Amino acid sequence: MKLMNRPFSCSSFAAEKFSRRHAIKVGGLGLLGLTLPGLLRAESAPAAKAGKSRVKSVVFLFQFGGPSHLDMFDMKPNAVENVRGPHKPISSSADGIQVSEHLPKTAKIMDKVTLIRSMHHTMNNHNSAAYYALSGHAPATDDQRLRDSIDLFPCYGSVVDLLSPSGAEMPTSVSYPYVIGDGSVTPGQHASFLGKNHDPFFFAQDPNSPNFSLPELSLPANISFERMQARRELQKLVDQQTRLMDNPAARGFDTYYDKAMAMLQSPRLRKAFNIAEEPAVMREAYGRTTYGQSCLLARRLVEAGTKFVTVYFSDNIGGQKTDGGGWDTHGFNNTKMYPIIEKYHLPITEQTLPTFLNDLETRGLLDTTLVVWMGEFGRTPNINKNASRDHWPQCYTTLLCGGGIKRGFVYGASDQTGSYPAEKPVRPDDLAATVYHMLGIDPHTEVRNTQQRPVLIADGKPVLDVIA
Repeated sequence: MKLMNRPFSCSSFAAEKFSRRHAIKVGGLGLLGLTLPGLLRAESAPAAKAGKSRVKSVVFLFQFGGPSHLDMFDMKPNAVENVRGPHKPISSSADGIQVSEHLPKTAKIMDKVTLIRSMHHTMNNHNSAAYYALSGHAPATDDQRLRDSIDLFPCYGSVVDLLSPSGAEMPTSVSYPYVIGDGSVTPGQHASFLGKNHDPFFFAQDPNSPNFSLPELSLPANISFERMQARRELQKLVDQQTRLMDNPAARGFDTYYDKAMAMLQSPRLRKAFNIAEEPAVMREAYGRTTYGQSCLLARRLVEAGTKFVTVYFSDNIGGQKTDGGGWDTHGFNNTKMYPIIEKYHLPITEQTLPTFLNDLETRGLLDTTLVVWMGEFGRTPNINKNASRDHWPQCYTTLLCGGGIKRGFVYGASDQTGSYPAEKPVRPDDLAATVYHMLGIDPHTEVRNTQQRPVLIADGKPVLDVIA
């Protein structure tokens, strides 16, 4: 079981904080694929009892780079040419909702979704805005150099793991197939001050690979499970004798190890990751792309009981590539936004998103699964000199579906050029509160930060009007 890389230097930190006995323990953990960077620092926090909720799982489809709301779900056909862009709107299955002409299949599932067209904040840089989106908490400053820190807030999945964990057989939170970053690793992808035992189960293997497998879920060669259990008991004895857990930097160490051991015994988890057992027609329907197969795997994880699944569209913001990367398509060096998204981003979205939502509904999972589709911001109303759009956090669109979300519904509105919210503005803080509320978690639950001060898991208010 691997944990995602941390953006700071772990080697020097480990040398200062860990004794020789710590190193011995890390050696044992290495047999499970666990690494020291994923086990530094863990702070305990009391679990909160979840209330009643129809939502059993959340799938967070994060569109790193910032998709253009004006060219997908909040088109402005009556605006001037430099604002409306070259794409034409088409009608959808929901009265009054239009989408891009490049999304005809997506248009057919708009009667299942809610669009929040009044999302907004002030973070113009990718790392700051993405951290805000992934944690529901704004950073103190809008800084492209924002780096991961244990003082920053945890991701959604880690909060859910703390306050409403799944059973021992399945991880509560799973994230894949990338660690995202823009220059440095984007904060908000792990448990931060909640402790390493609440990190999402992360892997970087490509579900679209013909050799996709998770060696983390298998015992090393020539190591029996009984031998691993014996090792674990020995390590517990060492802990008792040396009071290892009195060291705050090691908290969460044992719990995470126990989780790994439980997963090694879990046929349900291994089966969930066995995407090869899916019929070829289903795999083709999702699209034989990393993103398409990642969404198919998300459905399998939800079926198996995982509560929070985060799928990253890309590991980077995008740029000049026409066959990969995220949604950050400013246009430069003879590349332009529209040819790129028409060739890559929109076709993948068009194939995968409607297939995923239809599949969840066909299997009876949509009523209990909340799907969140969003980026860290939208794109500028005005098209720039490179025939592209730039960063625009002042107004953008988030798509919600399932879990009791209203169908064929639009919440909030942007102004005539998609520049600012015209009514019912929603911040990422409010979206976070909504997600926790729908999971039956009080969004005003307090946890302790690194200074042991109480902080709220969400500072916003649930947007109750989007719930049926």
